[in-house]
Amino acid sequence: MNKTLPLIASLGVMAAFPAAAQEAAAPVEAAVAVSADVAYIFNTLLFLIGGFLVMWMAAGFAMLEAGLVRSKNVTTQLFKNIALFAIAGIMYWLIGYNLMYPGDWTVAGWIGEIFSPKGIDPVAGATAEDGYSAGSDFFFQLMFCATTASIVSGTLAERVKLWPFLIFTVVLTGLIYPIEASWQWGGGWLSEAGFSDFAGSTLVHAAGGFAALAGAIVLGARTGKYRPDGRQQPMPGSNLALATLGTFILWLGWFGFNGASQLAIGSINDAADVSRIFVNTNMAASGGAVAAIIVTQLLYGKIDLTMVLNGALAGLVSITAEPLMPSIFASILIGGAGGAIAVLVVPMLDKMKIDDVVGAIPVHLVAGVWGTMIVPVTNPDTSFATQAMGVLAIGAFVFVISFVVWTILKVTMGIRVSKEAEISGLDISEMGMEAYPDFVQAK
Repeated sequence: MNKTLPLIASLGVMAAFPAAAQEAAAPVEAAVAVSADVAYIFNTLLFLIGGFLVMWMAAGFAMLEAGLVRSKNVTTQLFKNIALFAIAGIMYWLIGYNLMYPGDWTVAGWIGEIFSPKGIDPVAGATAEDGYSAGSDFFFQLMFCATTASIVSGTLAERVKLWPFLIFTVVLTGLIYPIEASWQWGGGWLSEAGFSDFAGSTLVHAAGGFAALAGAIVLGARTGKYRPDGRQQPMPGSNLALATLGTFILWLGWFGFNGASQLAIGSINDAADVSRIFVNTNMAASGGAVAAIIVTQLLYGKIDLTMVLNGALAGLVSITAEPLMPSIFASILIGGAGGAIAVLVVPMLDKMKIDDVVGAIPVHLVAGVWGTMIVPVTNPDTSFATQAMGVLAIGAFVFVISFVVWTILKVTMGIRVSKEAEISGLDISEMGMEAYPDFVQAK
């Protein structure tokens, strides 16, 4: 997603196309199928369609989380999802975008322009040579920022206070995500080192997972989740129909997440690449779901629907780092491995007494790392060492900063509701309203 890539000249017409991935990669020569003006329109349309598909994923996260939390916490979870999306929009405009895509680096390759709101050029200032409209680019990038924050919401559900969570969202969307993402997509030091993350397995998903992990450690587990004898208390979600709907919405939105990360559709080659990305994305999700079905049957003797839902999502996360280069069969294997990994990591977290309500850490963090590390198998332009360096750098940065922020919030204003409020439900204690007022809620 490097803004400095050269324009592609073909058929005697100059048309600007970004790199064929969100990372700063060398441009691929392709025959332009349309004029420069039409290419501008097509590219802009790809950004806008991809952007609103990724925005639709916010609804998927809301439904998934509403279905996986207990009924006494549903309203609070829904509020957090719409609030974080609104906060992300403002913070990414105010600070994040120009910090992520700097015109100048404040610290070479590490931090860009600070406190510089994004400006959108008027129509009169747009030219075909730009390749796409500034507004469509900003809109598309914003959706990735909001997705990172959505990942944190589900992990900390049912016991975190609202205002500390919202304050953390301000820091995450305004500073943490834009800085680490700029290292790759803004042409920073990871991009220069050859790190590859096409659409954000690590830059978005693992980053959100690391922020969630830090919060879960500082916040602690839900009351009664882990018994003194070492056993865990099952706390089933309120509505598996909503959780399933949320998964399908996320699955659909992922075509925009990965497909539009091609960043161009003004040539035959780009159009073919986008379609291949769609196919690989879908097959990885299928592989993840089937793998989760098999693993849960083997481990528990019965199929666990919640694990299957997360298996599909883990498959999607896994293929996000490189959805273009793998074959269909390789995509199924990559997604399948991600789905299996997500299932296996859940009991490991429980043994460490890390309470992740919706399974976001296995799905986004662990599967995100897996997807990033397997990239060199199908993409020869990077290496396992470079990929590991990127994962470790982003993971350490996001986790440490998030841990510090959560700790400061815990010491200064407290981040956890009272035991009484947790037992009665956050809908009453934090929101003063219930999602299901006509039903008796299980405590």
